[in-house]
Amino acid sequence: MPAAQPAAPPVAQTAAQTAAQKAAQTAAQKAAQTAARDGYVLGHTQAEYDRLRDQAAGWETATARLFDALGVAPGDRCLDAGCGPGETMRLLARRVGPRGHVLGVDADAGLGARALAMLRSLGHAQCDFAAADLEHDAPLPGAPYDVVYARLLLFHVQDRVAVVRRLWGAVAPGGCLVLQDYDLGGLHDDADLETLEEWKRVVFATLVAAGRDVRIGHGLPALLRRAGLGRPDGTDVAGRLERLADGAPMLSAVYRSLEPAASALGVAGPDQHRRWHESFAAETAQHADATLSWPLLCGVWRRKPDPSVPAPGAG
Repeated sequence: MPAAQPAAPPVAQTAAQTAAQKAAQTAAQKAAQTAARDGYVLGHTQAEYDRLRDQAAGWETATARLFDALGVAPGDRCLDAGCGPGETMRLLARRVGPRGHVLGVDADAGLGARALAMLRSLGHAQCDFAAADLEHDAPLPGAPYDVVYARLLLFHVQDRVAVVRRLWGAVAPGGCLVLQDYDLGGLHDDADLETLEEWKRVVFATLVAAGRDVRIGHGLPALLRRAGLGRPDGTDVAGRLERLADGAPMLSAVYRSLEPAASALGVAGPDQHRRWHESFAAETAQHADATLSWPLLCGVWRRKPDPSVPAPGAG
């Protein structure tokens, strides 16, 4: 009998696999091009916008405490640089009241428009939005401000020194520049999950390859010095401890938002992404009550001298 011929591979399946791979490559390339254009590596999907709102809710108490400690007051004029979905604009609007003013600026005009609609629906007529690229656009509109605030902005820009100088230029005499950003090195769990270590490998490698500083929060005081502002007048560090089961959705959402960039940069491909989500879900179910330590949210502030106010002890 003649030897059996090996079965030909199913053409339809091979074609489908090729089409899926091309689609994934195209999506990754588009994400990489967008990130290169506007600096936001996590993309501009509805899922990412939802994640940003959830992230803002998680840090609302820490940011509100900082605003109150700095004395954000009725009638103040505030700039929220990189305002995203507008949640910190809402916190500022509550404090400055109807006599104050809050301007949010962001490179994502669509997200900013949604933020403004949300704020107006809550009755915050003192809020406005302007689309602006904080690395390249003209001087910030409406300056100077009593408070210039940026949370998780410097993480996403290339020339951090230039952006800090630009923000400082928008601060009024006697006003304050307030910066908050992540130190991702604070992320830990007490179950030694392999999937969390893989999360850190993929996320950190993707961000670093895209030119991001994953420990920018820790470096904020040095950044002020490099920008010529001197030492900060004060610092603040906030952290969170959660059950793994409660924190897992945010970790999964971050990973998912970074998948196109991770694929485009050669850090991990679609099959690795799929396997990670499956394994992380299984480990989360097994260790639901493990403690998750979030990245640290580090803050610094610097008040601009007011020549019209005599220095303490001056005759």
